[in-house]
Amino acid sequence: MILITGGSGSGKSEYGEYRVMEEQMPLRFYVACMEVYGEEGRRKVERHRALRAGKGFVTLERPRGLSGLSLKGEGKKAVILECVSNLAANAMFEKEGIQPDTEELAEGLFDDILYLDSQADFLAVITNEVGADGEDYTPETMEYIRLMGRLSCLLAERASEVVEVVYGIPVVLKGEKGK
Repeated sequence: MILITGGSGSGKSEYGEYRVMEEQMPLRFYVACMEVYGEEGRRKVERHRALRAGKGFVTLERPRGLSGLSLKGEGKKAVILECVSNLAANAMFEKEGIQPDTEELAEGLFDDILYLDSQADFLAVITNEVGADGEDYTPETMEYIRLMGRLSCLLAERASEVVEVVYGIPVVLKGEKGK
């Protein structure tokens, strides 16, 4: 598993797709976790679909419940999980007015991602930098930032490689590409 992080619009998804294509595996899956709300969300989804067009990806819409996902097909499988911040927000805010235990939720999401990883020969996990701006947020948003921090730490520890994409430039933070 590799973990790819960076700011909004930094090129994380493009880099993840590049890495999957580079693996040259016959089966390519794009696990999309975004719940689409409004026109802006629809435009973002269409943009990502256009970028993947012709690359042989099977798109699986999965805003929650990765533990129930089964990757079908014979042969080596390369997977992009796009993206952890959406997956975490969907789980955290699933039940209005109920705040789950952040630590427990982070562990559960991590286990779900490990389950996906167990089915893949190559997994690129995309996440976002959140909370780095130093702003004050509502208590719910601060819990989300804590959730993302904990989950990102778990994923980075497990990943063989951690890459931050800065202005379209991949910067290896852990591991060495290709090793």
